[in-house]
Amino acid sequence: MINHPAGPPAQPGLDLDNGSPPRPGRSLTPLPARRRARLRAHPALSRLTVLLAAFVCAACGLVYELELVALGSYLLGDSVTQTSVVLSVMVFAMGLGSLLAKRFTRRPATAFALVECALALTGGLSVLALYSCWAWIGRYQAAMIALTCLIGVLIGAEIPLLMTLVQRIRREDAGRAAADLFAADYVGALIGGLAFPFLILPLFGPGTGALVTGAVNAVAGAAVVLWLFREEPPPRTRLLLWGGCALVLALLAAAAVWSGAIERAARQALYGGQVRYAAHTRYQEIVLTGPAEGPLRLYLDGRLAVCGPDEYRGSEALVHPAMAAGPDARVLLLGGGDGLAAREVLRHGGVRSVLVVDADPALARLARTDPGLAALSGHSLDDPRVRTATADPLEWLRGVHPGEASFDVVLADLPGPADSGTVKFHSQEFYGLATRLLAPGGRLAVRADGEPNGLWQVESGLRAAGLRTVPYAVRGGPAASCRPDSPDSQAFLLAAAAQPPLTLAPDAPPPRAFTADALRAAAAHLTALRPARPPAALTLLGPR
Repeated sequence: MINHPAGPPAQPGLDLDNGSPPRPGRSLTPLPARRRARLRAHPALSRLTVLLAAFVCAACGLVYELELVALGSYLLGDSVTQTSVVLSVMVFAMGLGSLLAKRFTRRPATAFALVECALALTGGLSVLALYSCWAWIGRYQAAMIALTCLIGVLIGAEIPLLMTLVQRIRREDAGRAAADLFAADYVGALIGGLAFPFLILPLFGPGTGALVTGAVNAVAGAAVVLWLFREEPPPRTRLLLWGGCALVLALLAAAAVWSGAIERAARQALYGGQVRYAAHTRYQEIVLTGPAEGPLRLYLDGRLAVCGPDEYRGSEALVHPAMAAGPDARVLLLGGGDGLAAREVLRHGGVRSVLVVDADPALARLARTDPGLAALSGHSLDDPRVRTATADPLEWLRGVHPGEASFDVVLADLPGPADSGTVKFHSQEFYGLATRLLAPGGRLAVRADGEPNGLWQVESGLRAAGLRTVPYAVRGGPAASCRPDSPDSQAFLLAAAAQPPLTLAPDAPPPRAFTADALRAAAAHLTALRPARPPAALTLLGPR
């Protein structure tokens, strides 16, 4: 999808069958008379073929962009930053490619075939190349910018070359030709943008999807134009171009055959140990490592979310203080598709129903079917008191009316902004929607950032929703035994309409990670550190 000027309008009396209007000091390579006659004999069909090539190339170009955005979000977590970097660098590079293409309009068919072969190879291998850089080299950001720039330059060169080819088929006003060409380009971008999330990503995943897109790009771009304008290049050049196109397809096919082995080797180098499960879903990358008997490690978008020996610390701290502060029959768990927080909820004897709302069904399915993770979660998701709903937690809260459901306890088992790159699960709007579903005497418990400023921003959001809050922390990071640089404590917030007590319930086994006295001491310590002027609450439209 390119936004470039089409160039100067056609001047009367110029023969555009030989290419763009000549400029002083520059000669054009004319088409053989036999080929010009053939193009003129079927101008509508030839022109439609070029527009179809523009349509397919635009679709492939947008898919490459979306592949890079999705992979960056998977690996680095910050979807806003990754989208901004990819799109801004891509658009800049497309402008640069459009300027460079002016030097190659003398032989537009040959130049276009070379551009499409290079684009098919670069875009098709981009996902595997970036994933390998992330796993083995660690210079992902620099590699992504370089690859995005190269793809953008190649995409930007397409429109000037296609415009020249269209004018070679039939002389017409440049404005009309540009309108048709850009229409094909924009519609192709629409199809590519819709095909990526609904067809390519679910069927192939990012890696194979990019390879398939590259193959389509090579055939529809290079091969079609080479066939239509096959008399432009000399016989030897033409043979080399066809051979190059075939080589690109062969390389993409070989990469597809070996992509599984490349991904497994990269994950082995990155995560170490035994990779039990790995998948790219529509929402995230899920990797589970470790033997069935443990310890297990669960990575979500490259972030260590569960470390077997330490996972109970965070789950216990999120659940038990909230469950002990009042009625606990009806529980809403936002996130928590791994079943670990649900395991702690079910240890309380008063629980009658638990609703788990998580966006990714693959995580809940893994928690049910993997023997190691299912055992770690105590098969909590298979308990008859537990129901699961597949939905984004914020969207689910937005769609539920206060009179339809109410809960004694709402638990937000969601990553903090520093981990996920998004503030929506810690925004004032999110807490306001969750507060509407609290029954009289209900409580809301959330994870907070490890850094003090993040803790007070989350607290400001809860207080803006009309709740009283108590901050507390537990010793031991979420991955202390798996990562030496893990924080030495985890912070949480308990909120309710009235000041909630910090205590433990008698109808559940005592937690292993803390005692009631330790909770109250941590709360007193954090309260003493509360700033006199807390930071403003995070909002969906506010500054980050």
